[in-house]
This record gives sequence, C-alpha cells and structure tokens, in this order.
Amino acid sequence: MSDVTTTDEAKRVKQLRQFALGASSLGLVFWLYTFYAIARVPTKDNTGMQWLGEFPLTAIFLIFTLPALVMALRGRALKLSLILGLIGLAAFAFVWMQLAGELRLYR
Repeated sequence: MSDVTTTDEAKRVKQLRQFALGASSLGLVFWLYTFYAIARVPTKDNTGMQWLGEFPLTAIFLIFTLPALVMALRGRALKLSLILGLIGLAAFAFVWMQLAGELRLYR
C-alpha cells in the first residue's frame, strides 16, 4: 500500500513541477517578447520614452517569474512556485493591456 502512495505522490510532485515550470517559462518567454514588441513601436519624437514600459514588466519578471522559475527548476516549494508564476502571468497581462493601449501596439 505504501508503494502505491509513494507512486501517486511522485506523480503529483512531477505534475506540479511541470505546471510550475510551464507557468514560469511562459512568463519568461512573454517578458522576452515585450522587448521585441516595444522595439517595433514607431517613435515620433525620437526620445525613446516607449522603453519606460519595460520597467514594470522587468519588475514583474524579477519579483514573480524569476523566483518561480528557479524554484521550479530546483524542485523546491513547487506550490509557491506555481502561485508566483500564475501571479506573474496575471500581472504581465494587466500591465501589457495598459501598455498596448498607451503605445497603440495592436491597431
């Protein structure tokens, strides 16, 4: 009976780790994409002020996504890692919607 419990627990941990890695990896890929998207914004005054949008995105990456990714890769605190990864994705979505409207990224 304990072998079955151990196997179920191992499956659950593996699945939790995959979800945590998925959420944090998605955050990493999105953060890298934001550099590409902001670089394509046409500048009218050549001040480069559109790059200020990267500051909150980078803060989200450093506070939520990077710790989640490190914890998931090490297999430590997987529940916390998944929660941080999902909070990071939600924060990215919120900030990106604001920036997309301000910079008119999608017309």
